[in-house]
Amino acid sequence: MLSAVLLTLAVSALSAQTPPTTVPAPPDVAAPPADAAKTPSGLATKVIKKGSDGDKPLKDDLVMIHYSGWTTDGKMFDSSVTRGKPSTFRVGGVIAGFSEGLQLMTVGETRRMWIPQALAYKGQENRPMGMLVFDVELIAIPNRAPADVKAPPADATKTASGLAYKVLQPGVGGRHPKPSSQVTVDYSGWTTDGKMFDSSIVRGQPTTFAVDGVIPGWTEGLQLMVEGEKARFWIPEKIAYAGKQAPYGMLVFDVELIKIQ
Repeated sequence: MLSAVLLTLAVSALSAQTPPTTVPAPPDVAAPPADAAKTPSGLATKVIKKGSDGDKPLKDDLVMIHYSGWTTDGKMFDSSVTRGKPSTFRVGGVIAGFSEGLQLMTVGETRRMWIPQALAYKGQENRPMGMLVFDVELIAIPNRAPADVKAPPADATKTASGLAYKVLQPGVGGRHPKPSSQVTVDYSGWTTDGKMFDSSIVRGQPTTFAVDGVIPGWTEGLQLMVEGEKARFWIPEKIAYAGKQAPYGMLVFDVELIKIQ
């Protein structure tokens, strides 16, 4: 239903826990409360959990979110939470109220949106009718380069090869990949001027490969990780493509190690 309309480009499992079968409707699902902020379009929103102080997504950005949606009688009609996988899609590719609400958010924020029918499905057949209510968590803006893309920060760990890395999210267990291991990962890569040149998230599918079948900086960095971990790699050119092909220079990757085969 909504997942198709959201033009989902990618999903990535972020939790090994069994997802719930339903998400209860919030107590104010029938109408926006007095403390909800309203925009000229008719959209009403309320911040449930504050996010970072970073930039807000624009229409052409990709966002990774968790969301649940209800009609005003409390019936849930769609939820990425129950599927156990966040959704990634273009901000401008969804219903108008959802797009407007996303552009008010920052990463890490959870916001409740009351979207009037005129900004939702406008009475379309086989779509949820009336005002729709969503709880939305903005997890990431995956096409945006990290703030420290130009150079590794002082708290990054550096190895003898020149690789710098920083754990963004701890993993589970103590098992590390070996050079001969097959791994499944989600990743995005940027040059130091902030241009994304590759992303499994944008393609909509995690990728699986042999640890020793990639550039040396990746081979080294992956062996430092455990399942469920997210890390950022700053890979100097000599252990990337060695100036033999594009992309040139130091490369920066955000990598999530989903599984060691």
